[in-house]
Amino acid sequence: ELLERVRKGGGENAVLRHTQRNKKLFVRERLKLLLDDESFLELSPLAGLNMPYGDVPAAGCLTGIGKICGIWCVFVASDATVKGGTIYPIGVKKQLRAQEIAMENRLLSVHLVDSGGAFLPLQSELFPDKLHGGRIFYNEAIMSAMGIPQVAVVCGSCVAGGAYVPTMAEEAVIIDKIGTLFLAGPPLVKAATGEYVSPEDLGGAKLHSQVSGCTDHFAPSEKEAYECIRNVISTLNYDPVPEEDTEHDSPLYSSEELLGLAPQDYRCTLPVKLILSRLVDGSRFQEFKANYGTTLVTGFGHVEGYLVGIVANNGELAHDAALKGSHFVQLCGQRGIPIVFLQNTPPQPAEPTSISQAHSNRLKAQASMMAAVACAAVPKITIVIGGCYGSDSYVMCGRSFSPNFLFLWPNARVALVDSRSFSTVPRAGDSDCTNESELKQLKAKLEEESSAFYSSARLWDDGIILPQNTRKV
Repeated sequence: ELLERVRKGGGENAVLRHTQRNKKLFVRERLKLLLDDESFLELSPLAGLNMPYGDVPAAGCLTGIGKICGIWCVFVASDATVKGGTIYPIGVKKQLRAQEIAMENRLLSVHLVDSGGAFLPLQSELFPDKLHGGRIFYNEAIMSAMGIPQVAVVCGSCVAGGAYVPTMAEEAVIIDKIGTLFLAGPPLVKAATGEYVSPEDLGGAKLHSQVSGCTDHFAPSEKEAYECIRNVISTLNYDPVPEEDTEHDSPLYSSEELLGLAPQDYRCTLPVKLILSRLVDGSRFQEFKANYGTTLVTGFGHVEGYLVGIVANNGELAHDAALKGSHFVQLCGQRGIPIVFLQNTPPQPAEPTSISQAHSNRLKAQASMMAAVACAAVPKITIVIGGCYGSDSYVMCGRSFSPNFLFLWPNARVALVDSRSFSTVPRAGDSDCTNESELKQLKAKLEEESSAFYSSARLWDDGIILPQNTRKV
């Protein structure tokens, strides 16, 4: 239901205004004209939902990965039906994440710009800092130096900071009567000088194609603009990723059964091999150290024909399990095998525990595995299939350990501690009755903040995916 809501952009009235009054294509129609086929992975589609500064579905822009002319591309596309494509702090974060993916994987970048620029009332949250809006332009320059091509279509208003995105791209197309490019639009010119100037005269397609040279191609219509971009991409001398003929078996068990296996109570552990048997090709899994450290399952399998190492929680990450994990992650690093982490970490008790020798050994072993995970120079994809709690999150390649991608199942919980492990009754001898109400408030706050939807709205991951789509994603 949430994804369906996001696909409607700013709502029916905003879409009608965008398509009928302004004569523009909806952002998802634009992508259809550009892509080779419908295999498009949308990134963080729920970013911006129910944020404190107002609901910004999909953060006012779409980001994703798809193919043009057989070449994998990262897309950053403004959705002007959401607050005029205005850039909010979460939108900046979303664009920076897309650029990070492009740099890590050397993927061509395609920008479809239709934006009113930065949302000025929140300028302190999106302008001054290192990872704020200006970083987008810095990344464009760095990517160009790395030899990663970037192209852009000016398919609407490009105001203020938004004007630099197409100008810094290697090639840019502007659409007649629709695309405009200026640092400050006609209202600000009128306020500053008293002069009225039309958008076309100030920064329209003819001006930038014939006079300023800010854009490289003039397109009479949207459809011709996207055809032009496809032609541009065909001349970039950027080799398509060779498509290996990866014939593969389906799992022996239906992936639909993952809906019934997604854990809902994180205090008890689901045998994770039940999940693996519905994810790997032919349900074949070559386990590593099967009889040692059994609360962590490690081994090799194929997903859609590709060999991967799998590291999956099967209970508490004890000392021997963490040592096993270190060994296996290092093996994958040596052999150049990508690693898939399946996180379902049991929550630690909120109350302090005694520091025993076993506890100390576990800390040392987990630290060793953290180092192995951080230093393994292979692609890492993390999927949170259940609970993601405390330091176990780091050991299992959580967000702060920079996996190439991190996805959540809808039932996932991401938190330092599990709110349900708190006692709701003040300890004996504690006469302060406010403690109980404070504890209830804290529990409610933790409960809200640990949901998958709270996480995804803030871009702490690359999106919530349905369990049955895990193999494809």
